[in-house]
Amino acid sequence: MAIELDLQETMSLTDKHLLIAGAVLLVTTISMLKLLVWSGSRVRSRRRLPPTIPAMPIIGGLIRFMRGPITMIREEYARLGSVFTLSTLGHRITFLIGPEVSEHLFNGPESEMSQQEVYRFTVAAFGRGVAFDVPYSVRQEQIRIFAEGLRGNKLRGYVNLMVCEAEEYFSKWGESGTVDLKHELEQVILLITCRCLLGREVRQNLSDDVAALFHDLCNGMQPVSVIFPYLPIPAHRRRDRARQRLREMFATIIRARKASGRSEEDMLQCLIDYRYKDGRATTEDEIAGLLITVLFGGQQTSSITSTWTGAYLLQFRRYLAAAVEEQEEAIRRCGDRIDHDVLAEMDVLHRCIKEALRLQPPLPIVFRWSHSDFAVTTREGEELVVPKGQMVAASPAVANRLPHVYKDPELYDPDRFAPGRREDKAAGALSYISFGGGKHWCLGEFFAYLEIKTVWAHLLRNFELELMSPFPENEWNSMVVGVKGKLMVKYTRRQLVVDGN
Repeated sequence: MAIELDLQETMSLTDKHLLIAGAVLLVTTISMLKLLVWSGSRVRSRRRLPPTIPAMPIIGGLIRFMRGPITMIREEYARLGSVFTLSTLGHRITFLIGPEVSEHLFNGPESEMSQQEVYRFTVAAFGRGVAFDVPYSVRQEQIRIFAEGLRGNKLRGYVNLMVCEAEEYFSKWGESGTVDLKHELEQVILLITCRCLLGREVRQNLSDDVAALFHDLCNGMQPVSVIFPYLPIPAHRRRDRARQRLREMFATIIRARKASGRSEEDMLQCLIDYRYKDGRATTEDEIAGLLITVLFGGQQTSSITSTWTGAYLLQFRRYLAAAVEEQEEAIRRCGDRIDHDVLAEMDVLHRCIKEALRLQPPLPIVFRWSHSDFAVTTREGEELVVPKGQMVAASPAVANRLPHVYKDPELYDPDRFAPGRREDKAAGALSYISFGGGKHWCLGEFFAYLEIKTVWAHLLRNFELELMSPFPENEWNSMVVGVKGKLMVKYTRRQLVVDGN
């Protein structure tokens, strides 16, 4: 019995020791976990979030943003620096202004920095099943179709079509007169885009009615559309009607092309012939939606840039004289011929267009959606953390005029892109973002330059032009910002005379 009692006491003591040890371990573990949580909270609390624009509760800065987003961004850049946040109606948008802080926006992987969520408002204009209404992998396939239609050998072939369209259109002008150059450039760029990218049938069926429909479609993309794309406002109703009628028109053309058994070298044929990776063919609705998408990308921005190019050239006559002199030199070398190689040598005209585009980018703000926290470091060396789950934006309209990147940034100075200056490279690859940048660079850039140079080469060779209107202002009632009102220009027909020709 004594031995049994001693054994029980020994076991009891052992259990007590184990209990005490377990309790100590539990307390230690809890203390360590609390320490880790506390340390983590200290780290999180030390994270510096971007400053927020002071605004009224709930509606935040919506009213100010709607009145003039670029004015607001410029003012807050001056006050808060290159990274700041706008809060409105439960949405947060962090602006990254300048090449030093916009790298992740333009080059971040799709899993971290995507377009899908913020550009879904374009579905209301382009329709279902295309662009930002489909998964990223499908959208990449659709982009590859466009890329096929814009590759080098096709671009070379487009120039002859561009020249023919420009010559035919401007042959209707008289010996002299006054025109709204904005309207004229909208029309000729629409003809060129349709003929080169959408095909012969679309071009033949083009009418003033179609141009008006396209105008309504584009004007249906307003700043409010980003947050409320289906708000029942007149501009959205006109957009919806225009999209439906354009899709019906394109569907008729698609069926006729397929029924004819004909195959042509244009974007329409690329869309008809394409097979997705899973083997399925493109549907009629998809093709119609993609035609609307490419028409928007190829016409709207190019006609706006053509108009601004003209406004600046006619306002700053010394650059107009330099552009005319370049045309005289081209005629001296190549005669009246205009082809891809001749256009490629027009460096002065190229710089004039590029500078107009720097000062007046048609897409003044570009958006992304952040799927993970990321850090940015400002020029002053301050590190800020942009949280996940919100919009992120860059502004070509503001970034293209930063004084630490461009000398006298408010001045029209095409020579800033000449050899020896190259201000568009001053702060790296994202110094100039009128065509986007990084992995989301606009693949239509080369096509745009070709059609704008073709039109302006023809005008400079065949007309003397004089600006009659005041220098234009911006039209801010659309996400694609154009020229406000008319651009009245007096013209006199002439033929450049060059010695030896």
